[in-house]
Amino acid sequence: MNYRPLRVSKLIKEELGELLLKNLEFPGVLVTITDVNVSSKLDIARVELSVLPVDATKKVFKAVNAAQKELQYLLLKKINIKPMPQIMFEVDHGAENAAKVEKLLIQDNNK
Repeated sequence: MNYRPLRVSKLIKEELGELLLKNLEFPGVLVTITDVNVSSKLDIARVELSVLPVDATKKVFKAVNAAQKELQYLLLKKINIKPMPQIMFEVDHGAENAAKVEKLLIQDNNK
């Protein structure tokens, strides 16, 4: 089994988290990298972002996608791997789904 994609995804998650924190500001919004999946060929890295509050998701993804090229360049300078996977940002609905379930449980307990 090839462990390189796992190591690269862990490294991208750590370094990209720092870059997002330093280069993009989202006042009143919590943006978390929940997972990074790197393809076996190391050509694509799918970065899952969780955004709270959920209604700020579109605004955050618009800013993140606009800064994607710059973030990829800064990431390449920091970790210097060849080939550098192309970063693609995706929404992680885990926190949103958990909030919905919790709301339903509270409603059920109130009956």
